[in-house]
Amino acid sequence: MTEKLLLINDLAGYGKVALGAMMPVLTHMGYDLYTLPTALVSNTLDYGKFQILDTTDYIEGTLAVWDELGFSFDAIATGFIVNGRQATLIADFCAAQQKHGIPVFVDPIMGDEGKLYNGVDRSLINHMRDLVGIADVAVPNYTEACLLTGAPYAGVQGMSDRDVTRLMDCMRRICPRSVVITSAAVNGRAAVIGYDHERDEQFVIPFEEIPVRFPGTGDVFSSVLMGRKLGGRTLEDATANAMHAVKDLIRINKDVDDTYKGIPLERYLGSVLR
Repeated sequence: MTEKLLLINDLAGYGKVALGAMMPVLTHMGYDLYTLPTALVSNTLDYGKFQILDTTDYIEGTLAVWDELGFSFDAIATGFIVNGRQATLIADFCAAQQKHGIPVFVDPIMGDEGKLYNGVDRSLINHMRDLVGIADVAVPNYTEACLLTGAPYAGVQGMSDRDVTRLMDCMRRICPRSVVITSAAVNGRAAVIGYDHERDEQFVIPFEEIPVRFPGTGDVFSSVLMGRKLGGRTLEDATANAMHAVKDLIRINKDVDDTYKGIPLERYLGSVLR
């Protein structure tokens, strides 16, 4: 496996999140990785204090240089985006690459638990809609799907089967291809829901929650899903495999002292990515 993947996400100096989580996973899966940091972050935000360096000017210059040098990639994944200008630069780049048949995976990182993350302006939602609109696979969490579509947030009580269909229909108006929505609850059970445009199939995969929170698990999930999908698996199978990998990593590390820095991935990838 020699596919060249471009990962567009932030880079934390302390903590296994974003690029720091995606790179070990996809390297272990055999991919050739290239990166475009959207921000340099001192540490995971869970610590409460942090420093962020916006790299929008760097991105603009880098994309121009890459174009001159004729660099190309076999797939692109996007994650955290700092502002609207950055979102437009990345969306335009991804759209141009997609015209050459390069698949684009978009994780529209904006919020969780019914609200935007601290520091994320509501104006970013419209820009994320544009980026999600060109995705071959969009991977929002439930909160982000509600922000993108304007759907009501059901909270811990979760959605009914009818609510799931309505939300997915709304997401498909924004993203006409495949969608996977994480961190949802359906009929009282935690679940991941998805729609595979290649098979024209909707699916719901329930799971048992482990009562501990690690930053970066969403990045691990989207990385495994991307790797498995590019490796030829169906979207549902790739989603299930990603869920199992995240569950195993959380289960193994649930008793660590400092969960804020994320999961020490490299130590366990051989056992969870089978």
